[in-house]
Amino acid sequence: MEDDYEMGAVEDYLDEEFLEGRIGHSESDDEYDRSHDNASDTSSLQARKGKDIQGIAWDRLNITREKYRQTRLEQYKNYENIRNSGEASEKECQPTEKGGMFYEFQRNTRSVKSTILHFQLRNLVWATSKHDVFLISHYSIMHWSALTSKEFEVMNVSGHVAPSEKHPGSLLEGFSHTQVSTLAVKDKLLVAGGFQGELICKYMDQKGISYCCRTTHDDNAITNAIEIYDSDSGPVHFLASNNDCGVRDFDMEKFQFVKHFRFSWPVNHTSLSPDKKLLVVVGDNPEGLLVDAHTGKTVQEMHGHKDFSFASAWHPDGQMFATGNQDKTCRLWDVRNLSKSLAVLRGNIGAIRSVRFSSDGRFMCMAEPADFVHIFDVGSGYTKRQELDFFGEISGMAFSPDTEALFVGIWDRTYGSLLQYTRSRTYTYLDSLL
Repeated sequence: MEDDYEMGAVEDYLDEEFLEGRIGHSESDDEYDRSHDNASDTSSLQARKGKDIQGIAWDRLNITREKYRQTRLEQYKNYENIRNSGEASEKECQPTEKGGMFYEFQRNTRSVKSTILHFQLRNLVWATSKHDVFLISHYSIMHWSALTSKEFEVMNVSGHVAPSEKHPGSLLEGFSHTQVSTLAVKDKLLVAGGFQGELICKYMDQKGISYCCRTTHDDNAITNAIEIYDSDSGPVHFLASNNDCGVRDFDMEKFQFVKHFRFSWPVNHTSLSPDKKLLVVVGDNPEGLLVDAHTGKTVQEMHGHKDFSFASAWHPDGQMFATGNQDKTCRLWDVRNLSKSLAVLRGNIGAIRSVRFSSDGRFMCMAEPADFVHIFDVGSGYTKRQELDFFGEISGMAFSPDTEALFVGIWDRTYGSLLQYTRSRTYTYLDSLL
């Protein structure tokens, strides 16, 4: 995984168009700033009446939405570690039918500012219910309630953070000025990973921090991904994937580090199968690995991607999994035959940096670095999809556990927000009443 990269903001181009498009040029910059600050949320009703879901005032610009979309498609530069990987993968992609309506736009909340600290790591939005969302906003980990439209700070890591409990192996002195690279939330447990290998664990129903540790003192120690899971024996565990080529397993009942699997390249993402027997491991190598979750031994390699991978996810049935890559594709795999991927799905402008399946297994969601999230109908063989189209870098996305909601975090200096979508339902039993 690379250390730095410059992300572009939507406002850089739109601001220029806004300033050129004003009637005359007598207005002050202060007035221009106020016009941005006063931008309001957008509801589903307003969107149906024609309001832009992000509140972008296209009628005041010198460019239409359609023209700007075309400009972004032509000019957005996808980051590649292996040159021309996006072109090399294009011929293998299967055609898909756009136009599905699986999730409907519900609300865009401008007051929720979801931010990104590393351009390749986009797992910074998590939902624990259809109303409760957790995300990173600068140095704060925030809880947003879609029910009350209120935001609460769960943790602030800009200063000193230290555990309030004593456990063997916990770093009692804690950390200062932590840069959060990744996040995971499940039920009541929140785990944040940092650029220096930091891990900070907090139970949301308890005061203070439960556990802090540094996975390694290696110079290349960034925590790339975290997965929380319930072990077969009962206690909650989590897996940490690190740039030092390691995957580590932690027991949150005993607050102990219990396993360490080592690989030959930096691990960017790891996913545990529903039966807890297999791990998908992807990272700074075009090949992915299927690994025995108990021993760390490689079961089989997956060949097909042209660049480095940063996302993976298992279908709930435990037979299929997906991998997302900087070659602009998401590949679907059948664990019973890994000689070739089942399907190759392509994004519009960039790498597939996040992949999620809905808990009922009906949908798979994949997010590009910016502007597009694609929802695929699994039952159609991934041939039917819905395209969520907006502007801005994507900090993360999450289905709610009951599949009723989908949240997408947008990072942009002006148009940053949290998008909320609701599961589309057709109540055919009501037809007889009409």
